[in-house]
Amino acid sequence: MKILDRYILTSFVKTFFSVFAILFFIFVLQGIWVFIGDLAGKDLDFITIFKFLFFYSPKMIPMVLPLSVLLASIMTFGDFSENYEFAAMKSSGISLQRAMRSLIIFILLLSGLSFWFVNNIAPKSEFKFVNMRRDILHTKPAMAITAGQFTSLGALNIKVDEKYGEKDEQLRNVTMHVISQQNNQNKTVIKANTGRIETHENSPILKLHLFNGNYYEDVTSKKSHLTKPFVKSEFKHYIMSIDVSEFDNSEQELQEISNTANMMNISQLNYTIDSLNVNLKNEQKVQVEADNDNNRLFLSNNKRDSKIAYKNVSLDSLLTFKTRSEKISLYSNASAVAESIRFNITNNKNSLTEKSKYINRHWIALYEKFVIAFSCLLMFFIGAPLGAIIRKGGLGLPMVFAVLIFITYHFINTFGKKLAQENGITPFFGTWLSTLVLLPMAITFTYKATRDRGINSIDNLLYPITSYFKTKFKKKQNTTENV
Repeated sequence: MKILDRYILTSFVKTFFSVFAILFFIFVLQGIWVFIGDLAGKDLDFITIFKFLFFYSPKMIPMVLPLSVLLASIMTFGDFSENYEFAAMKSSGISLQRAMRSLIIFILLLSGLSFWFVNNIAPKSEFKFVNMRRDILHTKPAMAITAGQFTSLGALNIKVDEKYGEKDEQLRNVTMHVISQQNNQNKTVIKANTGRIETHENSPILKLHLFNGNYYEDVTSKKSHLTKPFVKSEFKHYIMSIDVSEFDNSEQELQEISNTANMMNISQLNYTIDSLNVNLKNEQKVQVEADNDNNRLFLSNNKRDSKIAYKNVSLDSLLTFKTRSEKISLYSNASAVAESIRFNITNNKNSLTEKSKYINRHWIALYEKFVIAFSCLLMFFIGAPLGAIIRKGGLGLPMVFAVLIFITYHFINTFGKKLAQENGITPFFGTWLSTLVLLPMAITFTYKATRDRGINSIDNLLYPITSYFKTKFKKKQNTTENV
């Protein structure tokens, strides 16, 4: 490797890994914010939280990697142009294509590595992440009561001084306030020396066993002269059953993480798609045969005499021979038959549509693995010439351009996948839509940068904007001084 290639590659790699580490950390923090509801109030240890974030982090690679390539390319080549290093290369007869040669090889290797990662590592981590999140969500009934503070469970406010035991199921010094559903007042207080939490797997019912306590209740007597302050009773063992499903959204969250397409590699996706397509075709055939059987049955039941010669008969002439009650019955039967047929058709259509959407999700997951690998190459051919054009390094202007371009890419990508999932467009076109939109930009920037065109266009574009704000600021400053 020549000294120039090694210098360019070293400069880019240092910038790339620095940007990647920063962006990866930011996206992981964003993931913590998203799943804070799953982690908070569970008494999870540090190792469990670390494993949760470790299995979650590969989901960030498809977003962090293209953005890192884009930003590192703009910063590196912008810094070269700003320091006139490209001018020195050009004076030595080295073109931009020649300067990009070592980086193109590096980006191709990075694209291949990203493809291997999303095809082999990411599905396994997604599987472990989903199962770990499901386990954490299912521990919510057992961890619904937090020690040292009041915990609201519907109409109950519970406080315990200490939780201990192998699974923190034992309680000490339990205080419970029961809020009346009629007048929303707190007239019942239960205190117990000890307690025990009993839960069962996949059950939303939390059983609370209380031992050696008292039950206090304020009683409002109908007779004004009876001014007993409260009723007190003692108990040795008191059991309360609490249904936490009413204020627990874990079932909805579990439905949202039930998509298994992201847990498969390409070979598994191909096999699953083939099986789903065969099942869909078989169901379509069964439904067509069932509709034909229903039509034949309906026609055979309404056939009175096949020997009667066919002739055109108007509906009004048939109704003249019917009484009013018979007409009503005839209309009701016809309406019921039509409604039944319409319901069956609608139900079958909805069933086939949902199965088709499920197949589309698998196609999208398959194509996305190739899109992620190609996006690294695309972002490089956008960022490298753009950095040479704007002639700015650092984190200022390059960050602005990188964020705008990546937001556009991410928005189009999300929109295309959603549209493809709803059968609006094909999964192939929906997944590759963002790439097809930004590909002309990469070609245009590369063409302009390699032919020394558009070098001053950015300055000419930014000059009116900067001069406008400078004039505005000076006017405001002069007005302030005059006042």
